[in-house]
Amino acid sequence: MRIANGLALFAGCWLGLSASAAVAQGYANHPAAQALIDEMVRTEGFDQAELETLFAGARRKDSILEAIARPAEKTKPWHEYRDIFVTETRTQQGLEFAKRHAESLQRAERQYGVPAELIVAIIGVETRYGRNKGSYRVIDALATLAFDYPPRSPFFSGELRAFLVMTREQSLPAAELKGSYAGAMGYGQFIPSSYRAYAVDFDDDGVVDIINNPVDAIGSVANYFKRHRWRSGLPVTAPATVGDKARADWMNDGLKPKRSLAVLATGGIFPTVEMAPDTLATVMQLNGEKGDEYWLGWHNFYVITRYNHSAMYAMAVYQLSEAIRERL
Repeated sequence: MRIANGLALFAGCWLGLSASAAVAQGYANHPAAQALIDEMVRTEGFDQAELETLFAGARRKDSILEAIARPAEKTKPWHEYRDIFVTETRTQQGLEFAKRHAESLQRAERQYGVPAELIVAIIGVETRYGRNKGSYRVIDALATLAFDYPPRSPFFSGELRAFLVMTREQSLPAAELKGSYAGAMGYGQFIPSSYRAYAVDFDDDGVVDIINNPVDAIGSVANYFKRHRWRSGLPVTAPATVGDKARADWMNDGLKPKRSLAVLATGGIFPTVEMAPDTLATVMQLNGEKGDEYWLGWHNFYVITRYNHSAMYAMAVYQLSEAIRERL
């Protein structure tokens, strides 16, 4: 990952292509791209010609636009979504990953207070422990979503800016990096802003590399949860029981816990574990294979949803982590 010092060598590697490779059908002449290029030159000191070459080589990908319009979290029922991630194969691969990186995981748990099995489960759900880090060029993904996906153009334009700065900071080849259709990278699938904010050099080799270095990825995932206020030693979620007149309008009405268990009890919703009455929870109704399932999510469940804003995602991560923990 480290690149030798020297501006000329850096520029060639960062761009990953020469000016002669630029072609007209790229994004260089797109008005929004040109505005972003001008901004990055003015505010961040980038070279205009280098950015224009980079964006000339960026391609719109219709498959990215199709993928972002139908994420699994919104198109599949819970029992089908769960069956993608909580499997014997993924559990076994997680055990192998945990044993291979036992020292790093134990150190991350001590330093950040995040359970080793949760770190493993995140990496397992995101990339099958590094087996599938994404096949899209990140520059294509971010340019497509920034310039041709109006519903989230501001967000992805921000990520594109962060990507340009990140690749310069880390001496990474901007034209070559690959990731998800949303521009997420590495073992833990960090978007560029998260890479800059939360990725750490966990093996102390002087390089922050979550793309090819599983040790840095382990520390970075743990740091992400710590920075999002993970509370060490506290539970994540538990099944709930509901009465005949349970408040349906309290179910699936937000990811952040906002009602105490005492209040939920007045609406016919009860935990199946002992918790203090003033504990805040969110209530989930999930369509399981054998009917509806009811769950209560505590603060740490909400923290998992900061990684992906989906109750089903957080539940899959939690259940995979439990399957791994039980067999470690």
